[in-house]
Amino acid sequence: MSVVPTLPPSPEAASQYYGAGIWENKTLYEIVREHAAARPESVAVRNSFRTFFWRELLDAIDRFGADLCGRGLTPGDTVFVGAPNRIETVVALLAASRCGFVCCPSPHRNHTVSEIANLCARASCAAYVHQPGHGADAGGDEILDVIGKFPSLRHVYRLLPAGTGVPFEGLLNSDEGGPSDPVMDPDRVTYLAFTSGSTGYPKGVMHSDNTQLVAARGIVRAWGFGPETVTCSLSPFSHNLGCGTLWTSLLAGGTFVLQDWPRGESLVDRLEDAKVTYLVGVPTHAMDLVDELSSRGIESYDRLQSFRVSAAACPEHVAGALYDMGIPVQKGYGMTETNGHQHGRPGDSRDRVLASSGICCPGYQVRVFDENNPNHVLAPGETGLVAGKGASLMLGYFDDAEATQTSLNNEKWFLTGDLGMLDAEGYLYLSGRKKELIVRGGHNINPNLIEDLALRHDMVALAAAVPVPDERLGERACLAVMFEGGKSISAINMLAHLSSEGLSSYDMPEFWLPLTDIPLMPNGKMEKLEIICRMRDGRLMPQPMT
Repeated sequence: MSVVPTLPPSPEAASQYYGAGIWENKTLYEIVREHAAARPESVAVRNSFRTFFWRELLDAIDRFGADLCGRGLTPGDTVFVGAPNRIETVVALLAASRCGFVCCPSPHRNHTVSEIANLCARASCAAYVHQPGHGADAGGDEILDVIGKFPSLRHVYRLLPAGTGVPFEGLLNSDEGGPSDPVMDPDRVTYLAFTSGSTGYPKGVMHSDNTQLVAARGIVRAWGFGPETVTCSLSPFSHNLGCGTLWTSLLAGGTFVLQDWPRGESLVDRLEDAKVTYLVGVPTHAMDLVDELSSRGIESYDRLQSFRVSAAACPEHVAGALYDMGIPVQKGYGMTETNGHQHGRPGDSRDRVLASSGICCPGYQVRVFDENNPNHVLAPGETGLVAGKGASLMLGYFDDAEATQTSLNNEKWFLTGDLGMLDAEGYLYLSGRKKELIVRGGHNINPNLIEDLALRHDMVALAAAVPVPDERLGERACLAVMFEGGKSISAINMLAHLSSEGLSSYDMPEFWLPLTDIPLMPNGKMEKLEIICRMRDGRLMPQPMT
């Protein structure tokens, strides 16, 4: 199945973006090639094992692209990457830009094998980059047993352990000829990312090189990043935040540091060793940095030129602690569908850093609409539904024109599901979200999936997954249940049931709330807002699942 935009920009809009310099007739691959020509011996990417110069990165992209073509892939075919943060993911993403393939780095360590296989099937996976054991319930090569039956699959690259040498060590066919001419089209779909979205059902978000580079250009220009900038994303490439940080580093022409560090190691020591100057992560990462600096008695930290905190709401006391330590905080906002279009600016006041999510990058617009009438725009200072439009917007949901259209209002503004307001200077202040996703440490948890699986137990009559506030992670998941008459099960048995039904360990609820009396909505489901209100005022007390 070909990856075709369901929300292509109009010719008039595209012409406007090019005329304003928001889009450029240059692919991500061409940006790498320019750096390789100008500074071949400068470091482009660094991981825990070695550095890769620009000329080496370019050579790896060309070789992998040639290998894919030699195995029968043609422009438009999909390349999936099921691996943690590795140099091979960088190469695969940029080979897609070079050859016109569509790279999907979405298989995440949180996903089960069946979930990964479903994504591959939906997008007709043609090549799969595989690290054994990648996935929530994977022990080795289980995913290969499933996708190996797909008629679309041309080849699997089974990666050796990290640190063995050059990208795709020993996996490329040396008999293949040289690489074909690059596909010089920054407007074709080259990136496919599956996101939970507002309903929890994974939707495939399509982007071109140009749509992905809009936010990156805005951040590079606002913060003055350049070849001396050393960038590190604490979020993986399976999240759009990780990829967006890579594009920012490529545009700047500096060094990108792969976060492939063992768990439990000192973040501060790693940042010092790698000489990181631009750090990107979710609020949990910010909390970890604050905690470590505080525990080591470090009151001022001037290593970072900027720390972008995005993907979830950053508590004000955390942003304030970073600011007070001398760390320039760049609170951001965006979605996979829109990229990270909001960013703070150097010199923003402490109050603005704590409360806002910054301004919009050039080429994208944000407005606030009445949440009960998403076609009625509100004035600055009024709170409503946040929406956006412009050059950073996705090219639509893959193979789902209906979902694409329902995500827009009558004037084609993309409705985020988040609530907020704009001040007179264009700074965005978020106040909550209309959608139901539970966001734990930047990871989206689909409450509908938890509920559906819980209801498969014959003793459960009703189920509702709701968020429980958490100081460090933002939210945790609580499963509230009502049992069939006279029946009940324990929290441990429910966890075992959810696991047997295929729920990822990363999505498991951490709190348990059996109920006997709760208002129901007209559709017969439990009233989640009432559950949340009763937990908030202490009338209901959820218990840890274990």
